[in-house]
Amino acid sequence: MEQHKRTNSCGELRGPDAGKRVTLNGWVNRLRDHGGVIFINLRDRYGITQTVIDQDAPEELIKLAGELRNEYCVALEGLVRPRPASMVNPEMATGEIEVAVKKLVILNRCEILPFQIEEETNAGEDLRLKYRYLDLRSGGMQRRIMLRSQTACAVREWMSARGFYEIETPTFIRSTPEGARDYLVPSRLYPGKFYALPQSPQLYKQLLMAAGFDKYFQIARCYRDEDARGDRQPEFTQIDIEMSFVGREDVLAMTEGLLGHVFKKTLGLELPPRFKRLSYDEAMENYGTDKPDLRFDLPLRDFAPFTEAGGFQAFKDALAAGGAVKALVVPAGLMKTPYSRRQIEELEAHAKIYRARGLAWMKAAGAPGGGNLEASGGAEAPPLFEGGVSKFFTGAAGGGADLAEKIARGLGAGSGDLILIAADGKRKTANTALGAVRSKLGKDLGLTVPPGDGTPGPFEFVWILDFPLFEYNEEERRWEAAHHMFSYPQEQYHASLEADPGSVKGDLYDLVLNGHELASGSIRIHDPALQKRIFSIVGLGKEEAEEKFGFLTEALKYGAPPHGGIAPGLDRLVMLMAGESSIKEVIAFPKNSFAVSPMDDCPGEVDRKQLDELHLAVKGPDPSI
Repeated sequence: MEQHKRTNSCGELRGPDAGKRVTLNGWVNRLRDHGGVIFINLRDRYGITQTVIDQDAPEELIKLAGELRNEYCVALEGLVRPRPASMVNPEMATGEIEVAVKKLVILNRCEILPFQIEEETNAGEDLRLKYRYLDLRSGGMQRRIMLRSQTACAVREWMSARGFYEIETPTFIRSTPEGARDYLVPSRLYPGKFYALPQSPQLYKQLLMAAGFDKYFQIARCYRDEDARGDRQPEFTQIDIEMSFVGREDVLAMTEGLLGHVFKKTLGLELPPRFKRLSYDEAMENYGTDKPDLRFDLPLRDFAPFTEAGGFQAFKDALAAGGAVKALVVPAGLMKTPYSRRQIEELEAHAKIYRARGLAWMKAAGAPGGGNLEASGGAEAPPLFEGGVSKFFTGAAGGGADLAEKIARGLGAGSGDLILIAADGKRKTANTALGAVRSKLGKDLGLTVPPGDGTPGPFEFVWILDFPLFEYNEEERRWEAAHHMFSYPQEQYHASLEADPGSVKGDLYDLVLNGHELASGSIRIHDPALQKRIFSIVGLGKEEAEEKFGFLTEALKYGAPPHGGIAPGLDRLVMLMAGESSIKEVIAFPKNSFAVSPMDDCPGEVDRKQLDELHLAVKGPDPSI
């Protein structure tokens, strides 16, 4: 290989390089024979260079070139020369030159490809994952993996410059309850005992704060044995960060600075120095989710003020049960054509997935001279309503024209707008169901589609603050930690923790980007007595708490400082920066949706000898099932 080693990459040569003798290594990206003149586009991860075997080339060179096929791995030696003016390709970085081939060596041949390697392949996911090493050769995958690498480098650069130490925490840990199931690793030396792979480095980074390392970060591998659902991976990567002697504002400002640096360094984009902020309650009331997509403005509205005067009993029952009636106005200008009954039924079916009993609706229809009230300043007659539940809110039986006018003004509804309404005896259900409809509309109406001009984004960040510290598990009839058991309850709730867990707000914060939870964090508990109170509220007995977390509470006894942190997901961050909708597009070797790797058939069976060494027996499926 020494004599065929490349002198330049396939993305490097430019006009001033004309006259140089170079050697290029790479893969045949495209072959063309133009009347005896053979063009070979050679590709490596840096780019593509056009090389040419001229008509008067030696016969053996022409013959060898005739053997080439796409994806043959070759070495080419030749002279750089400018392309004729009419053949300059401004779309290629190397488009003003070509290499006149003098020598060709086939380093390795390629069998028939399972799919064509293109900028973005249309091959199915399983085929792409089975031949992932081929999929990774595509231009799109190469750019996304490069972006991931650049992002990790930018993180390390910014954190290190600000005094953070990068410290590795163990991969083999004790199994602790953290929400998802642990991946367990049997111990050969200690039969019947197991290590667990970390769901996060949570406890260890708190111990590092107790140890006096007041600024820690790690690009950490994490593992969660969760059922196949959505865009998850059994192994994932997070940018894990912890700081001592800080409050919430310090962590938020640090994260904003870090991401500002990452986006500037990798995408050349300036982020706002301070991101938008919403409380958890505001997010749920206005968007029906704690992960609102703010790229479009379709807020939920309170329909309760119009319910009593109307004649729809289901709405009244929901309010009587302590619930809510929420409305969503879809402006006519966002819909190419008015929504049909079938389309509305699809939205209703989507709402029912989130436990809504149904989805009421009505359309604003302009009365004579009617129009958009907000746009006209109220000078025009208000729109009346038609279809759906409109009869309960217009006419003599439904509150009359006065109620219709109040609804139109209160909701800001104009002629042709569609009004969707969800009601439920549980306020959270009404909000969540209508919020899910809002998210679907964002996609269906193209409100989340990038501009298509080659620029990344838009990127809409928002902090969600003041989360409930506890959630009630209806099935198990007990309180659970909303995030995890180590988050600090806000000071004003300390006296009433046990008496009213449902009202307690935690010093918790999530960072949301374009409707995706990008990072989650909290100020941690550093008082061992307070930590034990939290364990007790979530039903963790003294003995179990000592067994699972005794080493942490022991460490807190020895002057552990106030501390807090956050953990942005690296996979999801790069996915959003790349404009993709799946984290599989930014992970070199991901699993499929069933946590399987089609490439190496993982997970796989192991032989009897290995099981015996681990003192394990495999229990087969129940034959009666």
